[in-house]
Amino acid sequence: MTKFLQSLNPTLLETERLILREIDIKTDLDMWVDMMSDADTVRYIGGELMDRAKSWRQMAMLIGHYKIRGYGFLAVVEKSSGQFIGRIGPWYPEGWPAPEVGWTLHRDYTRKGYAKEAARACVDYAFNELGWEQVIHVIAHGNIGSIKTAEAIGSIHIGELEEIPGVTKMPCHIYGQDRPR
Repeated sequence: MTKFLQSLNPTLLETERLILREIDIKTDLDMWVDMMSDADTVRYIGGELMDRAKSWRQMAMLIGHYKIRGYGFLAVVEKSSGQFIGRIGPWYPEGWPAPEVGWTLHRDYTRKGYAKEAARACVDYAFNELGWEQVIHVIAHGNIGSIKTAEAIGSIHIGELEEIPGVTKMPCHIYGQDRPR
């Protein structure tokens, strides 16, 4: 039986089916490890399978990004179950081509419209709260699911990257959209 832990981090964004809040290592680590140790989940986001220690370090890095920038990837929680199901949110690490809204969901929660629902809320947040003029999504070649998600939230193909230094040698598409006028 799965034990659901209640995070003390307040809700930042809420959609019909999801709660988005700051990442909480205490409550999110077990599902994060399960998510990042799945080959299908990580194949388009660098391809590295992560054990518990590497997952913890990745979470700490993303929490640090949030503290430095004032925004970052958020934990996505399914309202009906209280279960952590992935990470979605705005981020802009050093060396990135532009501010991005990115997404990764646990394999058990894909193909349910959750990525689209949370990404749309995060794009709105980036434009309306963070004041961004443009949002991009860096998507590895072959990641049809993420391309469909980007298109479903109104983004279009705007460019290509040969690789992302320090992240992946895979060629990537850049999808994006400008702030609505």
